[in-house]
Amino acid sequence: MDEQEKQLKPNLEELSHLELCQLVELLLAQNQELRGRIAEQASEIQTLKDQVAKDSQNSGKPPSSDGLKKRRTESLRQKSGRKSGGQKGHRGHTLAMSDAPDQIIVHELFSCPACACDLRAITVSAHLRRQVYDVPPLQVEVTEHRSEIKACPNCRKEVRAAFPPTVTQPVQYGELIKAQAAYRNSYQLLPMARSCELLGDFYGHQPAEALIQEANLAVEAGSQSALAAIKTALTQAPVTHHDESGVRVAGQTQWLHVSSTEQLTHYAIHPKRGQAAMKAIAILPTCTGRIVHDHWQSYLAFDHLDHAFCNAHHLRELNFITEQYHQDWAAQMSQLLIDIKQAVAETRPVSDTLPAEQSRTFETRYDDILRQGFAENPPPLTPPPKQRGRPKQSPPKNLLDRLQQHKPEVLAFMHDFRVPFDNNLAERDVRMLKVKQKVSGAFRTTDGANTFCAIRSYISTVRKNGLTVISAIRNALAGQPFIPTTRPMPE
Repeated sequence: MDEQEKQLKPNLEELSHLELCQLVELLLAQNQELRGRIAEQASEIQTLKDQVAKDSQNSGKPPSSDGLKKRRTESLRQKSGRKSGGQKGHRGHTLAMSDAPDQIIVHELFSCPACACDLRAITVSAHLRRQVYDVPPLQVEVTEHRSEIKACPNCRKEVRAAFPPTVTQPVQYGELIKAQAAYRNSYQLLPMARSCELLGDFYGHQPAEALIQEANLAVEAGSQSALAAIKTALTQAPVTHHDESGVRVAGQTQWLHVSSTEQLTHYAIHPKRGQAAMKAIAILPTCTGRIVHDHWQSYLAFDHLDHAFCNAHHLRELNFITEQYHQDWAAQMSQLLIDIKQAVAETRPVSDTLPAEQSRTFETRYDDILRQGFAENPPPLTPPPKQRGRPKQSPPKNLLDRLQQHKPEVLAFMHDFRVPFDNNLAERDVRMLKVKQKVSGAFRTTDGANTFCAIRSYISTVRKNGLTVISAIRNALAGQPFIPTTRPMPE
């Protein structure tokens, strides 16, 4: 109790009218201060509750962050009503009898199993056939190249034959084992030590880790023309997916940036996450189509592009608001987005647009739900004059503002069937690097990270185009990499 309160504490009957007014003003000021503290603490408590309640099912957090409190995964996909497994009319895959087996082993019948009669003189009437698919024993094959040396009778000089361009050292590894080393390390994501160990177990000859480093650098150098073509094709694609994720490189957090389509993938590592990195990578500044992303503000800076937001993120955020704030509008908006997605899926085989009346109905529902949401989440009070910045808003209000201000980006998939409902394509491409980190740990050098991104961009693009990865790596080592071409999506 301060001195002013002590002075006003005496018996109220002895106080004058002026003193009573001063006491009331003091109490009102204290009440207002306490109300502000309570509101501030309530906001902090709600923020802490929100942080605790977030997991991989209702936010962008990865499943690995759920810890011991993992709950049963609840898929946001709707059930199709079909039984699991192969559907009616699906052609199964199984081993087939080969008409030209590599070797044939005949099992002779010498006596009758029933009566022990000698059958060695009896003519064979038929054979039962069974085939076993297997690989022959593997071992490293050493090929010696000998260059002839001769004395020229004309010029009297000693001359020798040229070695093949790929044979440059007295003793070296061949292109196939290099391709397999790069394949295991960069595609199957095995650490260098385990890759060498696997080669030793398979072939009886374990190379040093320097072989894998040399192979990776050779694949990176040999695929440069393919990487340039990938970047060019991405800038010309009508719809591209983009995402970013943190990665540890040389003891520091850097950022992996991915740009992709159904046929193309490009990875790049940069110290920054935002516009500086995107401009340095030089894909987004020259893109001409629509970009799909998770509404990260740095993407919106490229205002010469059309944008589409990932609605899988919206469904998770809406799920969080339904669980944590118990607001009905969030569940209604989730259902609306799913209804539009289903309508697009049903219409796509017969048309490239929804009927105009159906689109208007969906947009009307969208606007009505937003009005309901804003009614439950009024704007915060104007901050005091001394407080800088805009008033802090609740998660429901922030999401409502985004859904209202960026309605065209949220519903882009409804108006343009080339645009997907979500950004899962880019997220799947990012996941491969996260798996690499889990298996091998962080990248020890920036050069190593850049080499991995280059190789992974090439082999991911190869894989998306239905080609064999190991053959594509061998072609890159030979200086003839697979070059993707721009194949625009159908209008």
